[in-house]
Amino acid sequence: MGKNRLEAFSDGVLAIIITIMVLEMKVPHGSDLASLKPVFPIFLTYALSFVYLGIYWNNHHHLLKAVARVDGATMWANLHLLFWLSLFPFVTGWMGENHFTQAPTALYGAVLLLAAVAYVILQTVIVAQHGRNSKLAAALGRDIKGKLSPALYALAIGAAFVVPWVSGAIYVLVALMWLVPDRRIARVVNQSETVET
Repeated sequence: MGKNRLEAFSDGVLAIIITIMVLEMKVPHGSDLASLKPVFPIFLTYALSFVYLGIYWNNHHHLLKAVARVDGATMWANLHLLFWLSLFPFVTGWMGENHFTQAPTALYGAVLLLAAVAYVILQTVIVAQHGRNSKLAAALGRDIKGKLSPALYALAIGAAFVVPWVSGAIYVLVALMWLVPDRRIARVVNQSETVET
């Protein structure tokens, strides 16, 4: 299968996930600003999850641009990632509806953690296919942010059972770490395109 088809499928799934998330936000019955107050926690979790999905979409795009070929292992690793991302609407809604209480906040972190692990697996499968000495492997390097994120998610999951707002702060911190697009892979892709022209 061509990488363009894999990327198009992934883009479609992410678009559906975002659509489902926004549809989970119910319109308040009142017409004054005070009627928005109950919806505010749901909006906050939606905004955070939207940013996370945007980060995954952006980095996934750059990762696939660096891919020369796609095999079965890559397709399954990609589906594994999409599975965890598809749970975002559920955990987003549950955490928002319950105003960041312990169990929903911990489960939100667990899904973030498992999505991060799935992304690392996808990277590992792609690097293994292209070789440890490939430009892609060199671009990924030690991947400090990629290793730090799961550790912070694990910390946030534990914190959710003690002080849930600390978990929320950690989730925001990790999102801010990734908000600036990961340029390592983009540099490799741009260098390859310059050499080819």
